Amino acid sequence: MKKLELAKWASEYAISKGAEQVAVDVSNSRNVQITVRDKEIETLKETTENSLNLSIYLDHKYSGHYTNDLRKESVKRLIDEGVKSTKYLSQDNFRELVDPKFYPKDLSKDLNLLDNSYDDLSTEERIRIAKEVEASGAAVSDKIISVSGSFSDSLSENIKVLSNGFEGMSKKSYFSVSAGVTAKDNDARPEDWAWQGSRFFNQLPDFSKIGTDAAQRALRKIGQKKIDSGIYDMVVENRTVGRLIGTLIGPMSARSLQQKNSFLEGKIGETIGSKLLNIVDDPLIESGMASRLYDGDGIAAKKRVMVENGILRNYYIDNYYGRKLGMDPTSSGTSNLVFSYGKKTLEEMIAGIEKGILVTSFNGGNSNGTTGDFSFGIGGMLIENGKITIPVYEMNITGNAVDFWQKLVETANDRYYSSSWQTPSMLFEGIHFSGK
Repeated sequence: MKKLELAKWASEYAISKGAEQVAVDVSNSRNVQITVRDKEIETLKETTENSLNLSIYLDHKYSGHYTNDLRKESVKRLIDEGVKSTKYLSQDNFRELVDPKFYPKDLSKDLNLLDNSYDDLSTEERIRIAKEVEASGAAVSDKIISVSGSFSDSLSENIKVLSNGFEGMSKKSYFSVSAGVTAKDNDARPEDWAWQGSRFFNQLPDFSKIGTDAAQRALRKIGQKKIDSGIYDMVVENRTVGRLIGTLIGPMSARSLQQKNSFLEGKIGETIGSKLLNIVDDPLIESGMASRLYDGDGIAAKKRVMVENGILRNYYIDNYYGRKLGMDPTSSGTSNLVFSYGKKTLEEMIAGIEKGILVTSFNGGNSNGTTGDFSFGIGGMLIENGKITIPVYEMNITGNAVDFWQKLVETANDRYYSSSWQTPSMLFEGIHFSGK
């Protein structure tokens, strides 16, 4: 039975057995992962999975069910037991499918998420790439003591059927190349990594560059130390700044708002950062890492301004918590996040800093969505008179998100395309670092 036919049949059968509303997701995926470490194949794994997820709504009661067995008789048993067991649950008046008026009117747009040449990629080629990545990292220096090179890819398809009038299908491919490197530094073992991903195989960068970049990043950590506490300008690399963005995104969710765990509650239209803080959620970017025509609830995907010139404009309102809040749904979560991008490169930005720290990693820490307070450990490089001097580690930054985002003074032009959060490197003025 074809996936769409199976999903529609499962929905209709569950209704016939007493369910009032039903959501069905039928999915299949193929995932391949190959890792070469120190010239030997360490991982060679391929998995294929078929699954059916069933959500049953009955008299404001809700239950979820899952199976990998897509035979009709097996799914039938799952539904029979699911409907029976749902009747014993407690009522929740907010449990029902999305109002159909929020479903997309047109699903014909092609977001170009599938590499049609996916099946042409052989196991031999995957292994060759992983070996090339590993070898390029190992060749950088005799101080490199261990290198892993990895290549992975996936192909996935999902069919979604909602019993109140929605049918959707998505099919996506994804490829990534990564390297992890460990260097020798007396008794220390500094490590770092490099990674790139794309929807299309032919858009991946030079494979050897991934290994070389990871090795150079590990080597520049040799001699890292804790430096004096003080006030420094802070530059955060594009691939790292997402940790800071998270201090805002979590509190924007309807769940956080409804449970009184958001310092952004009631702040629509208010300033929460500098005028350089702009965040647009755009699920319709062609070939984007999180592009979609609808979200997990079936809500139509739309481009939304979340933060404009430092002013909060929107929340992420999913169906369930939106009902609890009495708010119309917008989206169950982030898609592609787009920011303001400056004119300078990261290097040009660093060149203008007299005393600062380039943050290349966040090491532990936490943020409190209720208050906005945060504390993060960092690793990076000291900047003196526009030049990177020594590596630093075991330092901390603490603060409050609203105060912190007011200190954003510049963004670079290095948009991070390998992530759905397409962050640039960011410069913050006057950040207190705790060190020695």
